[in-house]
Amino acid sequence: MNQNLSSFIWSVADLLRGDYKQSEYGRVILPFTVLRRLDCVLEPTKAAVLKEQEKRSAAGVNPEPFLLKKAQQLFYNTSPLDIKRLMGDQDNIRENLFSYVQAFSPDVRDIFDCFDFPVQIERLAKANLLYLVTEKFANIDLHPDVVTNEQMGSVFEELIRKFAEISNETAGEHFTPREVIRLMVNLLFIEDDDALTKPGVVRSMYDPTAGTGGMLSVAEDHLSEQNPDARLVMHGQELNGESYAICKADMLIKGQDIRHIIHGNTLSDDGLPGQHFDYMLSNPPFGVEWKKIQKEIKKEHEQLGYNGRFGPGLPRVSDGSLLFLMHLISKMRPAKDGGSRFGIVLNGSPLFTGGAGSGESEIRRYVLENDLLEAIIGLPTDMFYNTGISTYIWIVTNRKPKHRKGKVQLIDASGLWQKMRKSLGSKRKELSDEHIEKITRLFGDAKNASTKDADGQKVPISRIFKNEEFGYQTITVERPQRDDAGNVEKETKGKRKGQPRPDSSLRDTEEVPLSEAIESYFAREVLPHVPDAWIDHDKTKTGYEIPFNRHFYVFKPPRELAEIDAELKGVTDRIVEMIGGLSQ
Repeated sequence: MNQNLSSFIWSVADLLRGDYKQSEYGRVILPFTVLRRLDCVLEPTKAAVLKEQEKRSAAGVNPEPFLLKKAQQLFYNTSPLDIKRLMGDQDNIRENLFSYVQAFSPDVRDIFDCFDFPVQIERLAKANLLYLVTEKFANIDLHPDVVTNEQMGSVFEELIRKFAEISNETAGEHFTPREVIRLMVNLLFIEDDDALTKPGVVRSMYDPTAGTGGMLSVAEDHLSEQNPDARLVMHGQELNGESYAICKADMLIKGQDIRHIIHGNTLSDDGLPGQHFDYMLSNPPFGVEWKKIQKEIKKEHEQLGYNGRFGPGLPRVSDGSLLFLMHLISKMRPAKDGGSRFGIVLNGSPLFTGGAGSGESEIRRYVLENDLLEAIIGLPTDMFYNTGISTYIWIVTNRKPKHRKGKVQLIDASGLWQKMRKSLGSKRKELSDEHIEKITRLFGDAKNASTKDADGQKVPISRIFKNEEFGYQTITVERPQRDDAGNVEKETKGKRKGQPRPDSSLRDTEEVPLSEAIESYFAREVLPHVPDAWIDHDKTKTGYEIPFNRHFYVFKPPRELAEIDAELKGVTDRIVEMIGGLSQ
């Protein structure tokens, strides 16, 4: 049913071919689908709404709350027109369609504005396609008693996916592969299974980089599969106007309150300030610089400190992904009120970029010292539409179960994938249902685990570490300056008067694991080689890094020389034989 309906709707593309580029079809098809759905949803209450509008306007009161009540929806339309009526006046369809869309309540009008729908109406009219396209949609029955909210949601998502696939070059920016979202949702919900299966449970979900709403939709589908009684209240913010319009339309179609979907830059202008959520998901843009909003972010960091979102520190300006991590931490429901859990997809750089004392290291330090990091899952390469790089899911929570307290789980899922039948942009690999199940089970077990690699060798796949194992102290090792005769020069003033003067050209640093005392490390690793060295304790800094790949590296000894020689001899013998064959 859904497949047929979305294919039928997509067949409007046949009309657009030639006048529109493939990658532009969605700009017509998506808003028209929304328009037809809303048209059908409001039909039963249309007469009552118009009557109410007349009555309240005559009385000189703001009609909005009364109209919402009469429409029995979270939106309304005050035009006497509907799509069927538009068809009756072919000559004036452009003006009539325009005035019909303008008569929606402000929240819905905003969706059509962000779709640039007025521009599309003009463009279709100029190409003499407006009546034909509108007629095609007028013949599709999208009444809620024929197509439920859930089915309509699936149809709309199918259309979004088609749109994203044919406009491949930008798809990844606003589109996260569905199987990656399903995995993330599994990881978020698995430890709360008991609570989430209770009747009538209501939870809030937030995505600060909502794109076209895919993460929110998959989370909702997953929860309603587990418990049809459960309700997920969606919140999100999105910067790109078209993606925002699609997301908001998707939420509207599914019966969500679209006032919770905000347009704008989440980092410089949080659209939901002071709000906290039960669950959050995010796939922020990888490695995108934040120069344009540097002023606002710096101001919040310096003036508000930990009362703002960016207390721990600021990452380098070339990559803003850790800003999203801090933003999400600030949105966590306090632990005393039930706490929160979120999943965020990041590239490799937030794991280890920046030495001790840098912004990145301070952010990792804050996350680990406050015991917020539950797990990191390394995904296969070539999983995303717009990049082939390695990516990692961080699971962060302020309500760790007892057996996880003080610990972090690393799961290396980079080998769990299957080849796609057809590549989409950079995406060549996907997770199967079995892979998702295996990763979810490894996470749920929260234990060290191994698997066998292609050569049958046992390799780790899940490892548990104490938080402090990711910490280290960077110590500065000084050595004395000597005169030409080789004698140590002394300081002549200041608090180090009489002590050896350090030679800056011989200065070195060492990284000492947090679990080890600095003095014993120094005595063992440094003094045997340079007995005249000392530590400048004023310069010691604490750092944190998560060298993910190092923890899963397994040394493979090189093959025996005799074996390699024998193989080479076999190859050269074959070549000699072939040359002999040629010269006959």
